[in-house]
Amino acid sequence: MSGGLVTAAYIVAAILFIFSLAGLSKHETSMQGNIFGVTGMAIALIVTILGPDSGHVGWIILAMVIGGAIGVYLARKVEMTEMPELVAVLHSFVGLAAVLVGFNSYLDHGALPLEGVMESIHLTEVFLGIFIGAVTFTGSIVAFGKLRGIFSSKPLALPHRHKLNLAALVISFLLLVVFVRAESTGTQAFALLIMTLIALAFGWHLVSSIGGADMPVVVSMLNSYSGWAAAAAGFMLSNDLLIVTGALVGSSGAILSYIMCKAMNRSFISVIAGGFGTDGSSTGDDQEMGEYREASVEDVAEMLKSASSVIITPGYGMAVAQAQYPVQDITARLRAKGIKVRFGIHPVAGRLPGHMNVLLAEAKVPYDIVLEMDEINDDFSDTDVVLVIGANDTVNPAAQEDPRSPIAGMPVLEVWKAQNVIVFKRSMNTGYAGVQNPLFFKENTQMLFGDAKESVEGILRAL
Repeated sequence: MSGGLVTAAYIVAAILFIFSLAGLSKHETSMQGNIFGVTGMAIALIVTILGPDSGHVGWIILAMVIGGAIGVYLARKVEMTEMPELVAVLHSFVGLAAVLVGFNSYLDHGALPLEGVMESIHLTEVFLGIFIGAVTFTGSIVAFGKLRGIFSSKPLALPHRHKLNLAALVISFLLLVVFVRAESTGTQAFALLIMTLIALAFGWHLVSSIGGADMPVVVSMLNSYSGWAAAAAGFMLSNDLLIVTGALVGSSGAILSYIMCKAMNRSFISVIAGGFGTDGSSTGDDQEMGEYREASVEDVAEMLKSASSVIITPGYGMAVAQAQYPVQDITARLRAKGIKVRFGIHPVAGRLPGHMNVLLAEAKVPYDIVLEMDEINDDFSDTDVVLVIGANDTVNPAAQEDPRSPIAGMPVLEVWKAQNVIVFKRSMNTGYAGVQNPLFFKENTQMLFGDAKESVEGILRAL
């Protein structure tokens, strides 16, 4: 296949990737977005394999078959609740690939035109590619560990941690200067290895310093890092499509991180600096704030029957219990009775951006009744019943009422303004942020304890 044809195919693939991002931005077009993305990637792979620069095609196809088989197996096995962990692991693979490509490109880059200038540019590309890849690799591993429960969800608060991060960046920059200017290959290799170790530690510390409750932002941030790592690999391999694709992923991930930070009233810079959320010195008061009232399944069913307007606010607890399917059955039953039912989704509900939207779409909940926080917050005061299913921190009034709270200032779903609030929980334990929720003790709130799926199914039978 000629170079011109390869370039043309790469342009088509890049356009398909842009259409994919556009499609994935809306529920109604998400399926088309996936199809565009898969088609673009298929074109890119086929053209790259058949291109003039490819060799050892048999080994490449073997690796693709093995990787594809693993991907299909994981895609069929992994539950939606485990999707955030899977995404984090995939990000680590991208980072590791960038590191391996960087070392390979350094050891065997072939002849470079205009040795002096081009060699300096190439060495800079190698250095930055390995740095970004190493940070992405270890940071993603930590994110996976926190999401999986292997590591503590509490933020790591080392003394002078911001100074340590700054020192890592300064030392890495000095090593870059040494790496590019050194005439001895031994000195270059030493600088590159030291920088790699620093970057690995930097990535680990960067994500460890972020609390587990902020994982949706961390995942989107690592998504951005993995894109820039892929773009860096594209520069090292002189692959235009990889550069464009990496830039698309990196920029879209950064935009998503910014949106998530805005939704939580946090500084975007603090995410990049690894100091997102609390400083780890306070996790809030986990003591009860009064007496709570407990409801039964039958009580909730009767309340729903007499309601004219119902809002359901799901959280990670719904995902864990796999309660989205009976929730949809209840929704259909209530709507058939003429009751207005809608869903209120907080931007950071779950462990992944858009996690709740995906779960509800999986259960065939109509897109038009799934509303974002900004769209539905003003309607709670006119609502008869709110069902809080597995959500905690995203409906915590302390964000508005307690300036000392670790989540103070974070926009939340104002469910307490409704006439009646039913909170589905297993116990009175605090949420993922470790902050007690005053909502549980308000006069218009009742607690429905137990597994969310069993509780919802019980309500459905009562209806």
